[in-house]
Amino acid sequence: MSHQSTEQFRSLPEAFRSIPVPKAGSWLRRFLAFAGPGYLVSVGYMDPGNWGTDLAGGSKFGYALLWVILASNLMAQFLQVLCARLGLVTGKDLAMACRDYYPKPVAMVLWFLCEIAIIACDLAEVVGAAIALHLLFGIPLLYGVVITAADVLLLLALMRFGFRKIEAIVVVLVATVFGCFAAQMWMAGPDWGGVVKGMFVPSLPGNEALLISLGILGATVMPHNLYLHSSIVQTRHPQEGAKGLDEAIKFNTVDTIVALSLAFFVNAAILILAAAVFWKTGTVIEEIGDAHKLLTGVLGGASATVFAVALLASGQSSTITGTLAGQIVMEGFLRIKVKPWVRRLLTRSLAIIPALILIHSSGGKETVQLLVLSQVVLSMQLPFAIFPLVAFTTNKAKMGAYANRPWAAWVGFAIATVISGLNIWLLDQTVGRQWVVGGLAVMALFAAWVKFIYGPKQSVPT
Repeated sequence: MSHQSTEQFRSLPEAFRSIPVPKAGSWLRRFLAFAGPGYLVSVGYMDPGNWGTDLAGGSKFGYALLWVILASNLMAQFLQVLCARLGLVTGKDLAMACRDYYPKPVAMVLWFLCEIAIIACDLAEVVGAAIALHLLFGIPLLYGVVITAADVLLLLALMRFGFRKIEAIVVVLVATVFGCFAAQMWMAGPDWGGVVKGMFVPSLPGNEALLISLGILGATVMPHNLYLHSSIVQTRHPQEGAKGLDEAIKFNTVDTIVALSLAFFVNAAILILAAAVFWKTGTVIEEIGDAHKLLTGVLGGASATVFAVALLASGQSSTITGTLAGQIVMEGFLRIKVKPWVRRLLTRSLAIIPALILIHSSGGKETVQLLVLSQVVLSMQLPFAIFPLVAFTTNKAKMGAYANRPWAAWVGFAIATVISGLNIWLLDQTVGRQWVVGGLAVMALFAAWVKFIYGPKQSVPT
């Protein structure tokens, strides 16, 4: 398919097809040329927001919610594979596709909701990085939050060395987090029978468990990752023609599954650690700092230090990918170019302000609740990214022979419907039924207005 009409407004144009793929050589050599985007995406599945939800779930309900992590990860793998296919086949990332294929009011609403999700994710990164700095160096949380604003300089420095270098650094950070939790799992000695039962026997012990489960879902399936992945798979320059496209789809699928499987291990390890160390003693973790302190007493200082190092690596890797996702979303939806440091400071300031207010008002307490809340916000934004993604990748006019098969379309729409239903139930429980009904009515009126004013688009941009 032609990419000419999108060249002028392409997201991350400096990285587009900047990484060559060898035309010959072993399977492994060609796969490694494609490997990388999956690991950048996997960062969002093990960011500090996951720590809050997994620690809360493990310390309160033991191994019971492990099945939620498994189900969420399988959903994430399915959706991220669709993202890669969308970007590779159409030459558009998800933001560009929404801009081109939807009426402008709809695209602007989707953009606004995505920006809220990015800010919520940034809030988790701010709090997580500040906590890690406090645990490692004794820096007060308020100062740590301010220091995190300077991480934009890190990204700007990395961008000068090329996209492949960014991927390499992120892979090192991901490997650090993985290694830290592999060591902690060994130290904790969990009940493996309970782990297997929690993984494969679904249960929800109470309404609070549903809230945490939604937080886990929001922390695992990240809305902005759907936009990010559909863009960064286009950084490779594969062979032209159907053969090159088939190879790109195959290798990116493998890259995605391997990377997100590692992310699943990290998420499961955090919850298992909390269950093994805290739940069996009846200790509920309200603060990540409390987890660090109690780990020192139970597993020793080395374990606690490893915990803090993993948290810092998680926050910094999330910072890199969050900035890239924000740039992709703004450029794709609005077709405007903003310098990365301006974009980063804007979103980071919107995350820092509420973090400063809440940390100051609580005296640095209730950080886990803050992280869980940020992930629930992400979960509520998910349907507004999933429905367009599945719709685009199912449309044969856009995807041709690479459109979803009927079973894949049904699975995609089922995932979006289940998440939407759970979010409506959560809103009903937390803010009241009248607000839910009112919100749904406003959305229906908006949809009817768009349908009446614009009608269906007859032409499909190439």
